[in-house]
Amino acid sequence: MSTSGGNAASASFEQHAKRRPPASSGPSQQQQHRKLLRLSSVHDDDDVAAGVVPPVTVVLDGRCICHRVHLNRHTGYRSLAGALRRLFVDTGDDLGEDGLDLANAIPGHVVAYEDMEDDLLLAGDLKWNDFVRVAKRIRIIPAKKSSRTKKCGGGSLDN
Repeated sequence: MSTSGGNAASASFEQHAKRRPPASSGPSQQQQHRKLLRLSSVHDDDDVAAGVVPPVTVVLDGRCICHRVHLNRHTGYRSLAGALRRLFVDTGDDLGEDGLDLANAIPGHVVAYEDMEDDLLLAGDLKWNDFVRVAKRIRIIPAKKSSRTKKCGGGSLDN
């Protein structure tokens, strides 16, 4: 009995081996992995990181609708300021790339961002690549007028 059981087991093994797909004549998995490593080392780390950066949410305080912006598609803060102006300001005046920055992108508002630790920071303080890497949400906040007004002289003109 044991000999027939052994023959059945070896026959089953042979059939299983026959069902295995033939080895492909293409490059091995190890060669493909090496090729990918070479390709990834060719690119700059910033380029690779920019390809996987998710869009950030842009929130204008006081509005219910948010927008999403892909920071890696912008060249810098001026480009982002132009996009924010097009999203939130309805006027047709175009300051151009030279006269536009985050300080005047949306009149009466300040552009801030939340980082990965949920800290609210002023946009424009970091280098652009660092900003793209850490910004999680952009918030556009109304600028507060200074409650302190400087009064010169303090006296009246009447004598």
